Amino acid sequence: MPIVPDVPEHGGDQDDDQGAARLSGPLVDDSQSAQPYAVAPRNPEPMPDAPQPAQPEPQPQKKSAGRDLGAAIGVGVGLGAVIVASLFVVKAVFVGVVAIAVVVGLWELTKRLQERKGIKAPLVPLAIGGAAMVVAGYVRGSEGAWVAMALTALAVLVWRMTEPPEGYLKDVTAGLFAAFYVPFLATFVTMMLMADDGHWRVLTFLLLTVVSDTGAYAVGWRFGKTKLAPRISPGKTREGLLGAVAFAMAGGALCMQFAIDGGTWWQGLLLGLAVAVSATLGDLGESMIKRDLGIKDMGTLLPGHGGIMDRLDSLLPTAPVVWLLLVIFVGSG
Repeated sequence: MPIVPDVPEHGGDQDDDQGAARLSGPLVDDSQSAQPYAVAPRNPEPMPDAPQPAQPEPQPQKKSAGRDLGAAIGVGVGLGAVIVASLFVVKAVFVGVVAIAVVVGLWELTKRLQERKGIKAPLVPLAIGGAAMVVAGYVRGSEGAWVAMALTALAVLVWRMTEPPEGYLKDVTAGLFAAFYVPFLATFVTMMLMADDGHWRVLTFLLLTVVSDTGAYAVGWRFGKTKLAPRISPGKTREGLLGAVAFAMAGGALCMQFAIDGGTWWQGLLLGLAVAVSATLGDLGESMIKRDLGIKDMGTLLPGHGGIMDRLDSLLPTAPVVWLLLVIFVGSG
């Protein structure tokens, strides 16, 4: 089609039929422009013989241990050395170690409660009363522990009265829970120490709890498929629980046969079973608390482990179980 028409000068000749200015000739040859250009397709199909790029095969994902395993092992070995050394050298030093762990655990718990829920559980009476509970359990046994617990509860109620009444009930309730959950349960560890073979009883308690956790971790990591409590702790499996039971029962049989005076291997089997169950329930219980608070760890004090409370989760509920069963099996000593 022509681009510019040749308009006649002074309104020259017009095309009578069309009533338009006569075109003297196009600037571009219509015969050439009439030839259509080939339009390339937008999405050309590949040639049949064209080689297709090879797709990389998906690599199987390896299971992760979750934490820094090297740091966790190093910290665990260091803590174990301090505990065993204090346990067999001077019992009072071990009691001090337990008291320090209790105070730090209370600090972690109350801090998290305030950060995540706005609950102000009184730390000062809890820390003083918690340390007193641990010492009273070692010096005066169960009677001393109960008296210290009652006085700590009273101190929490009175201490909170110095602040405005808003939130009083939830603050003191959280304080009483913390007093029972951390120091009172820990008191059963120092009560074991009162027996003549107390250091062996405490060592048995610690070993079986660690062995149970190790069995659950190892078997669950390698063979775990069926979730134990997915809404509470998605990482725990029924296979891991069976591993905890097997490891703890084997360890219990050895400890009762060779470490506890008057103990037998079959008592060790029952002790190991009870430890595996209580340790698992304790772990699930703290997992429930952490889920409610929306946190993964209670603290960051121990590299590879989290906080002190993250290490006490299975120990605290297991302590009264081991204390009671040892008293039933071999007496209070």
